[in-house]
Formats: sequence, structure tokens, C-alpha cells
Amino acid sequence: MLLTVLLQAIAAGAGFTKLGAAIGAGIAVLGAGIGIGRIGCSAMDSIARQPAETNNIRTNMIIAAALVEGVALIAIVVCLLTLFF
Repeated sequence: MLLTVLLQAIAAGAGFTKLGAAIGAGIAVLGAGIGIGRIGCSAMDSIARQPAETNNIRTNMIIAAALVEGVALIAIVVCLLTLFF
């Protein structure tokens, strides 16, 4: 199914650059979603094991999630710049 979509995009004249930018943006978003989900899962496991350290774990979780989200945003901006220029 993905192959047919790719072939249709190439046949329609979208070009490899636009196709690569779109796929790159999608991969960046998926990677960020998986990464933030794993951070949250690990944080909840840690809080369940040591409830006294909840504030420290939550702070570290938010910082790590912000860093992952920042990298994903930069990746999306690079893909959009490739798409439009």
C-alpha cells in the first residue's frame, strides 16, 4: 500500500525532494511520540517504586520530554524548509 502511494506521488510530479520531506516529517513526529511515551512510562514506573521522589522524577521527566520535543520540532522545520525551498 505504501509503495502505491509513493509511486502515485512520484508520477504526479511531486518529486523526490517533496516526498522525502514529507516522509522525514512523519518519521520525526513518530519518533518524538514514541520517545515521549517511553519517558512517561519510565517516569510512572519510577514514581511507583519510590513515591518519595515524585517531584524530582517529574521535573526530570518534563525536561527530557521538552528536549525530545525540541529535537522533533527542529526536524520538522528542516523538512518544511526542504519542502518549500
